[in-house]
Amino acid sequence: MSSLLELYNEQIREHEKKPRNFGRLATANRSAEGHNTTCGDHFFVYLYVEEGVIKDISFEGEGCAIAKASASMMTRSVKGKSRSEVETIFNEFHRMVLGELDTQVTPHHLGHLTVFSGVRKFPVRVKCASLSWHTMHAALEGEETTSTEDLGPALTAGELPV
Repeated sequence: MSSLLELYNEQIREHEKKPRNFGRLATANRSAEGHNTTCGDHFFVYLYVEEGVIKDISFEGEGCAIAKASASMMTRSVKGKSRSEVETIFNEFHRMVLGELDTQVTPHHLGHLTVFSGVRKFPVRVKCASLSWHTMHAALEGEETTSTEDLGPALTAGELPV
């Protein structure tokens, strides 16, 4: 139970209650829609990209506390970054939530995003934490939709998150 309480730390709860960069971005020149078919998280990510830099980013949609906080913190982390910087952060974040990157041992560029390192202890939450990231990545790649269907473990009805 203490691990679950650690997962829903103060920073994650704050971003879930007051998400940053929430709403449709009127100046967006790229966007994508993402679905987490496991628990119903559904987000749109909007980007304004100029000369290979994410000048502005926002998101809107519905999701659990982990999904919404991850989206909020992602927008703060990638705004103003070049595509190559975003790719590095995207890959490190994904490896961290899968348990493939130990942020206490391996150098990384994640900063405050390490609050999501506890997700690796709850495989059903990997899709929640990753949805906005994969949606942002899809928008960068010019794809209109993405899904977390191929990420994380398959769940049975009794394992669905609440």
